[in-house]
Order: sequence, then C-alpha cells, then structure tokens
Amino acid sequence: MGRSMTLGMQLLLLQVAIVLVTVVGTGVTAMLIQENQLREAYQDRMIAVAQSVARLPVVLGAFDDADPSAAIQPVAEVVRSASHVTYVVVTDAAGIRYSHPNPDRIGERVSTDPAIPLSGQVYVGTQTGTLGESWRVKVPIFDEAGEVIGQVSVGILESELRADFLGGLGGLLAALAIAALVGVVGSAWIGRVIRRRIYGLEPDEIRAMLETRQAMLHGIREGLVAVDHRDRVVLLNDAAARLLGVADPDSVLGRPMAEVVEPELAAVVAAAEEQETLVLSGERVLLVHGDRVRVDGREVGSIAILRDRTELEAVLRELQGAQGLAEGLRAQSHEFSNTLHVVSGLLELGDVDAAVAYIERVGGGGALSSLADRGGIADVETAALVLAKRSRAHELAVELELTADSHLSPIEDAAFRTDLVTVVGNLLDNAVEACVLGGRVLVSIRDDDEASVVVVTVDDDGPGVPEGRRAEIFEPDVTGKSPADGKARRGIGLTIVRRVADRLGGQASVARSPSGGARFVVRLPLPGVDVATVPASAAGHAAGTS
Repeated sequence: MGRSMTLGMQLLLLQVAIVLVTVVGTGVTAMLIQENQLREAYQDRMIAVAQSVARLPVVLGAFDDADPSAAIQPVAEVVRSASHVTYVVVTDAAGIRYSHPNPDRIGERVSTDPAIPLSGQVYVGTQTGTLGESWRVKVPIFDEAGEVIGQVSVGILESELRADFLGGLGGLLAALAIAALVGVVGSAWIGRVIRRRIYGLEPDEIRAMLETRQAMLHGIREGLVAVDHRDRVVLLNDAAARLLGVADPDSVLGRPMAEVVEPELAAVVAAAEEQETLVLSGERVLLVHGDRVRVDGREVGSIAILRDRTELEAVLRELQGAQGLAEGLRAQSHEFSNTLHVVSGLLELGDVDAAVAYIERVGGGGALSSLADRGGIADVETAALVLAKRSRAHELAVELELTADSHLSPIEDAAFRTDLVTVVGNLLDNAVEACVLGGRVLVSIRDDDEASVVVVTVDDDGPGVPEGRRAEIFEPDVTGKSPADGKARRGIGLTIVRRVADRLGGQASVARSPSGGARFVVRLPLPGVDVATVPASAAGHAAGTS
C-alpha cells in the first residue's frame, strides 16, 4: 500500500482551497454589489432626468400646442445626450409619443403599458420596447391642476448596462487574482513553517511519538514535573500526582507551580540545580533532581524527577525491625545454649539443687520475652519497631525503656498501623539523637485509657526544647541538632509527625520532661472515630506515666 499524502501537501491543498473559495466568494459578492450599485446609480440618474423633464415649463406648455413634438423632441434629445441615457420619451395621457430617439416613432403609441405612470405613480423596471430590453423609469406629468396629462420614460439598454459593468471588472479581477496568488504563496510558506516547527514529522509519526511518550511518562515510577520559563506546570505524570497529592493531573496544567505544590518544592523545581535535594512534601520525604530544559540552545523551562524516600525509609524501618527480631532471637538462642551448658554441667556434678535454682533464676528469657512482659504491646509491628530502636539506642549508649503501664492492642487497620509506626519511629529517633552518652529515653504507648485514642509519649533527658521554639519545632528544617554530614538534612521527622497527627485529626505537642529534656505527646484517634467527641484526658494520663 502506497504512502498517504504528506502533511505538507495536505496543508498546502487545504489552505489553497480555503484561499480560492474565499477569493471566489469575495469576488462574486463584490460583483453583485458592484452591479447593484451601478443599477442604483443609473436609476437615480434616470429618475432625476425624468422628473426634471416632467417639470420643464417648455414641456408643460407644449401639451397645448397643435404639434407638441415640435417643442418637446429637441428638448428631450438634448437631455438624453447630456445625461448619457439611451432614450427620453414623452407621451400624452393616451400614450402617444411626443419624443423618441427615432423620429419615425413620434406620433405612435408606446409599446409598453403606461398604466402605472398615468395613474400618478413612478415605475422602475426592465421592459422590452422598440429599442430592445432596457432598464427604465417612468414618471407622470402633472398640469397646474394636478391632473396627469402624460408621462416621461427614461431608460438605458441592458446591453449598455452590461457593457459598463464588464468594463469596470478589470481592476476587480486583477485584485482578486493578486489576492489568490498571495494566498497560495502564503499557504506554501505557512506549510513550510509548520513542517519546520514539527521537525518534518508526519501525523502518523507524531501520533506514535505521543502514544510512546504517554506510555513512558505514566508507566515509570518516578515522578516527573516540568514547568515552562514562567514556572507554569506543563507536565505532571501519574507518579508525581500521587507523590504530591494531586487528584487530577490535567487540572493543574497551566497553573503556577507555587499554587500546586509547597513553596519549598516549587523553589527547588524552579531553580533546577543539577543536584539531588531532600524536600518535604506533605508527609513524604522526596528526593528531587532538577535540570534545565534546552531546545535549540535556548532555555524553555525546567524538569524535576521526584523519588519517594518515604517508601525507602519504611522499607528500611521494616528491615531494621526484622533484623532486631532476628538479633533478639539469636541472642536468646545463644543465652539458651549457655543455660543448657550450665544446667548440664551442674547435673553432671550431681548438684541438682543448684541446677534447679539456676533454672528459676534465668527462666524469664531474653530480650523478646522481657519486652512482652513489661510492655504490653500486642501489635507486632509496633513491638518490633520499639525492640529495634532499643537495640539501636543500646549501640549509642542510650537506655531506651518502655513504661510498665504501656498497652496497645493489635491494630487491624493497616493504614493506621503504618501511621502509628511512622510517629513512634520518628519520635524515638529524635529522642535518641537528642540524648548524650549514657542518656535515657522513656516511651509510653497507651490505648487502654480510651477505646478511641492512641497516645504516644516520649521523654528524654537531652537538652530539651526552649520554650520560645516550641511553637516552631514542628516546622521543616527547625532542629536543635547538627547534621551528621554536609549532605544530610535534619528537621523533617517532627514535621512528618505533626502532619500525620493533623491528617488523622489528632494532636502533637512538646513540653519539658520531668527528666530534664523534652516530652513529646502525640494523640492519634483510631479510624472511624469522630474527633470532635474525643476528650483530651488521654494525653494528660499518658504524660503522667513517667
């Protein structure tokens, strides 16, 4: 099958057709208007000539003469010649001619019906007379008493009208031809410009590129955001919409970037620095890589690639919890092996009483059983997180302790469980980092005071939060700690805690801890709870457990 007509040829033919239709239509309209104006001009001239002849005293006085044509014929011929009409015919009330371009016709009755002018009205129209088809005007002649005594007929042959009309078409046709030529040349130039703008691609190639682009943009997991030189959004793929919390990506196209995302992210995308930057967007920690977009050597905007570090941190947290459980099990297995060796040795020595006493002394088990005995944390993920954080704190020479009255039933809602783990993990990380060597962190997690609220309270003996900074400690990049290295970003953990609490309808607050450091209290209503009906008593109870 042969290739279809190229886009350039399609555009050229379409535009040429439009130009020709427009020019022909305009030309026909102009001709009709010109013909109508020509007829109106002749009509006005003929009416003026006929009325002037009908009022001439010499014409009116001649009607009483024995031979009216002797006086009227010379006047009519002079007027006809001066006004450039074909004929001026004057008749009496019976239609007998007193003047005519052909003198032989004088004294004969007119060949057309004179009833209209003889009735006192003016007639305008085309009729065929002795000279041929003509465009004529007939007006009545009135005497001093107002009686119709005759008529004046003034006309011009239709052939002469057509000749005048055709004689004036030369300029119009030349103008139309020039307009058509300019239109065709302009159409060809526009087609070349369009082809150059679309890089010489054909419609099928453009469609294939767009389909591939859409599949690629909406299929990749990284978020893509592109803005033009005026920082207006021109591209937002599905992954970026999910990361930024935009329900309908098409609805934000053309809007300023600052109206779509938080100011910090908008500034990073607009700057388009060729480096990766951590940015907090809502409750997500995004790794943003920006770059300038250049076309033919000129900057047309910028593009940013968004990667969700929140998911990575969640995976690392789960891995850390699993590693903590594995390390705890391994330590407990090691302790149990040592216990068996001791018991075996005592039995071999025959000291049964000592073996029994040893078993009773170490029967409490290892770290896992210790956590279960003291904690009351029945939710597996939360318990694993606390255990992993305890192991991490121990490596940093910080004592992390779960209060004896902590209580947490298994959580069925997966989304709420993830939010709770996020809050607890960030609070414990913040508290452990705030402590110095030999410091102490006390954590309380309770859901038994009220069946509708989980209260998390974390105390540390670090430097605390000055009262003047407590209102801003939950804002991004506000921290009392120094970054671990030149690239690490601090001050986002507590911001995520506050935003999770706000989204769930809860509260997050900070105060001075009895141990001298900071006390963070977070209240999270359970799913399906009307926040307006939840009292604040749980927070007070949790704060007093230290």
